[in-house]
Amino acid sequence: MASIEEVAREAGVSISTVSYALSGKRAISESTRSRVQEAAQRMGYQPKASARMLASKHSQIIAVTAPIHDDTDREAHMSFALEVTRAARTHDYDTLLLVHDDAIEGIRRTAATSLADGIIVLDVDANDERVTLARTIACPTVFVGVPSDTTGLICVDLDFETAAEMAIDRLIEAGRRSIALISHSREVIERQQNFPLRFSKRFCEYAAERGVEFAVIHPSADSTSAEISALLERLPSLDGLIVNAGPEVAWRVVPVLESLDRTVPEDISIIAAGVPYSVDRFPIPFDTIPLDATASCELAVQMLVDQIEKRPAPQEVTLIPPSYVERGSVRRRPPAQEGG
Repeated sequence: MASIEEVAREAGVSISTVSYALSGKRAISESTRSRVQEAAQRMGYQPKASARMLASKHSQIIAVTAPIHDDTDREAHMSFALEVTRAARTHDYDTLLLVHDDAIEGIRRTAATSLADGIIVLDVDANDERVTLARTIACPTVFVGVPSDTTGLICVDLDFETAAEMAIDRLIEAGRRSIALISHSREVIERQQNFPLRFSKRFCEYAAERGVEFAVIHPSADSTSAEISALLERLPSLDGLIVNAGPEVAWRVVPVLESLDRTVPEDISIIAAGVPYSVDRFPIPFDTIPLDATASCELAVQMLVDQIEKRPAPQEVTLIPPSYVERGSVRRRPPAQEGG
């Protein structure tokens, strides 16, 4: 790769003139600028990042704020960060991952130093402290997740409310009338992570509207067996399960049910709804309403880049419609047993 000195000799100008021509820092004649740019292109010269930033007025970097908590599902966490990075590269942006516990400080420093052109916010809580800051900084920001107060924010997420309705409808269509939700652990709920709260709330509302017997449990990996045993004592006629929990809990569901003499899908049909992980290697793969990290992140990055590059972007919450993937974990109850 050619050096700046070699470009200067080729163009017949000084090194400082090459720098000015490529960075735009000072005004020079158009003929000189063209001569320098042609020489740089011909010789394969790549200016330093700082010079490119001056020329474009952009850093070509998107910051991704994704703090890691003790209860974070790290596989899902990193899959979203990776999908943001992939989407950013299609727009010629790199990413800077901010994982420090003090998320506010990371965002404030990024915005104050113009280190990044925009910010993607992951792992959103209902009362996320990053919301207030996002409203006050000049740096464009998009949330992948929906906090309680979305005023003035751009948010992208799966429509978890519709996903909950879709799962309940599928089970009812299969003749299931006693349905439970296996939600995230109590630690995640207490932290008020946005999507488990939204899913659980709509599950309870819609199950009541549809007139089915229902319950919600919040097991950890270690308590899955005990919680499901207690659930069956509470709802002895349980015949449908919706799993909106992490993979370490979801994987245990079928073995626990089998240990309690319940078969899947005959006795209890199961749907994994709003989950970002694959269920293909589960003891019995579940019907799934997937949380598609690719779809969410591609849309979020597109909206952010539109803001950065001064193109119109919707100032609102955009919910991605859920889809249903059948794998055979839901089976219609025999007519003689329906309503029993």
